[in-house]
Amino acid sequence: MARKAFSRRSFMGACAAGTAAARLAAGAAGAGDRVNLGFIGTGGRGGFHLGHFKSLPDVGVLGVCDVDARHLNAAAQAAGPGTLKTADYREIIDRKDIDAVVISTPDHWHAIPALRAMEAGKDVYVEKPLGHNIAEGRAVVAAAEARKRIVQVGLQQRSGPHFIEAVRRIREGELGKVSFVHAWNAWGTTGMGGDLGNPPDEPKAPEGVDYERWLGPAPVRSFNPRRFHFGFYFWWDYAGGMVSDWGVHLFDIVLWAMGSDILSVAATGGTHVFKDCRETPDTVDAVFECPGYTLAYSMRHGSSFPYHGAMDHGIMFFGTKATLRIDRASFEIFPEGAREPSVAVKDQGQDQHHKPDFLAAVRSRKKPNADATVGHLAAIPGHLANISYRAGRKLIWDPKTETIAGDKEASALLAREYRAPYTL
Repeated sequence: MARKAFSRRSFMGACAAGTAAARLAAGAAGAGDRVNLGFIGTGGRGGFHLGHFKSLPDVGVLGVCDVDARHLNAAAQAAGPGTLKTADYREIIDRKDIDAVVISTPDHWHAIPALRAMEAGKDVYVEKPLGHNIAEGRAVVAAAEARKRIVQVGLQQRSGPHFIEAVRRIREGELGKVSFVHAWNAWGTTGMGGDLGNPPDEPKAPEGVDYERWLGPAPVRSFNPRRFHFGFYFWWDYAGGMVSDWGVHLFDIVLWAMGSDILSVAATGGTHVFKDCRETPDTVDAVFECPGYTLAYSMRHGSSFPYHGAMDHGIMFFGTKATLRIDRASFEIFPEGAREPSVAVKDQGQDQHHKPDFLAAVRSRKKPNADATVGHLAAIPGHLANISYRAGRKLIWDPKTETIAGDKEASALLAREYRAPYTL
């Protein structure tokens, strides 16, 4: 995959996509127009997305891409006869009859195909977090705005009716003055992958795995099964642990309800539970200074005991008139001084609303619920918490310039170095 190949294919893709892009551009597509999709990354969440999108009306699946032949073959079978099957995502982007791509790769492979797809005139559904780092998220936002592309980030809670109602109540002042917000993720020792162990590196990747493509922009390392597939979450080269990969859902709701600005963050924690090969911590507490309120976030892998009687995740908004607790199952409002909720609203689904919202946006050219800007802002708290943890100190953040004040070492972690030729 030489650098020249990226340039040539990007140009070819941009030209080839003209017909499909024109058909869907500027509101030209009617409500019943078929949207043809290509899938980049088809294991796990990607396989779920493929099946779900395929079940929706007026959707075609024309191409699937994965660097693991097992995932690729399963996806091709699910998609049906005649589907393009490839380990090179650029072949998906080069197809002029594909209108949009669905990206469900590891985090370090979110931004590059998203940018290439937009260069080729395609819309994008991309899993969270929007980028491996803050600079990548900003790059995707800039491209979406410049190229007038629809981008929906996989923050499906944005489309969940009970989340929408809860945020509306908070923004309308039903809780009074909210001065403190607590968000959390809590798993026991077997949750979210559990103990990864310490297996040795292997001389080569399993048969059928294009490990060179899987590494992509990340540094070259020997293959290890714990750094591959689900395990990628716990390595800085590929992701940011559950602080950035699950916490992003919670941060999104908090910022939606309270405003997107963050002024500072201080995070502490460590690998207190597991003595395995992971790089990211298994225990973290982060405190964010925000305009008019304080946000605290807790992440732990050592105990599944729930905060406030909720699920293994949730958010509490503490206001002068009432407190609101929300997770994916429901939300409850507790009037100040009460111990029983006065309002309880159950979940009415999220994914089943989020994907149709994306398709509607592709057809109408109106912004979807979790556009690129929403996805970028939602990812910032998790990335900043990780940077604070790694630097070992409090960070002062300027939300207007998206810079860390007076700290070159921490600022270097706002972006990354890319292994040629896999660059933005």
